[in-house]
Amino acid sequence: MVKCDAIMNNKLPDYFLGKYQLLGTVTFSVLFAIVFLNIYIPFSDTAWFRLGDSVFFLFTAGFISISILIMIASRILMYNTKKWFQMTYLVYVLWCIAEVVMICAFYTFVTIDVQKPVNMSMLMIFSKALLYGTIALIIPEIISGMYFALADKNRTIRLMNSTGVVTEEEPSHTDESQITLFDTNGALKLSLKSSNLYYIESDDNYINVWYTDSKGKLKMYMLRSRLKTIEDSFKDSSLLRCHRKYIVNTKKVKVLRKEADGYFIDLDNEAIPPIAITRTYLANVINHFSGAGIAPVQPSQEDEAEEEN
Repeated sequence: MVKCDAIMNNKLPDYFLGKYQLLGTVTFSVLFAIVFLNIYIPFSDTAWFRLGDSVFFLFTAGFISISILIMIASRILMYNTKKWFQMTYLVYVLWCIAEVVMICAFYTFVTIDVQKPVNMSMLMIFSKALLYGTIALIIPEIISGMYFALADKNRTIRLMNSTGVVTEEEPSHTDESQITLFDTNGALKLSLKSSNLYYIESDDNYINVWYTDSKGKLKMYMLRSRLKTIEDSFKDSSLLRCHRKYIVNTKKVKVLRKEADGYFIDLDNEAIPPIAITRTYLANVINHFSGAGIAPVQPSQEDEAEEEN
């Protein structure tokens, strides 16, 4: 019991509160609940869900839509809790239970309004809704949590098995700078020439480093780190932050161009799509390239005329 209490009071792993993890959990929960409810309807005396051309279909669609909005709003709030406090396992479990209770309470009021049952009290309807709501929503929560835990463990194992050196070239005795990257524990995980690095992409608690090997093939290396850490570690270098998700190697920039919907960077590798520059970093990026003698490419008058049309 003491061990269980200690686990419940432990900090929830960051991957549970990642944007894509939360979105994936909501999506999977909704799909699981819809399948479960279609199986459950024939055996229930309180279910009023209907598909097809009927007035109950409108109630069904409305209930499902509002329930999804409740879950999305809850998960957005959960995502932002990282700014206010550290969520524990216990708080996460209670949060999920509160979601189920809220949706089941909503279902109870709709059931009373739609069916107007005579032989069943509100408490009885709510208790049945709570039972089946727990099955429909908590089970996918558990499955999603197990999936993301296994995915995180797999990524950790991949990092532990890494040799740390990503290029296949012989050690160079030139003055070319070397880029070395460390994980959150301070362990060296990756070392490569600056001429091989193209850009670094944020992926929640990980970063994806895009580079070319000795044969010129574009590859990706993932390690646990924050993009902010990389930005701070390589100030006054060729690595430049241009987006909340991207750091680019300015030595690999082919074109800096302005379009109707903002500025973009094209790197000198056709396999890499254009990288957007957000307003937060725009001034710094333009100042950097202005000092390097590279001016932004403006859209032509013909292009602007076509966009206006």
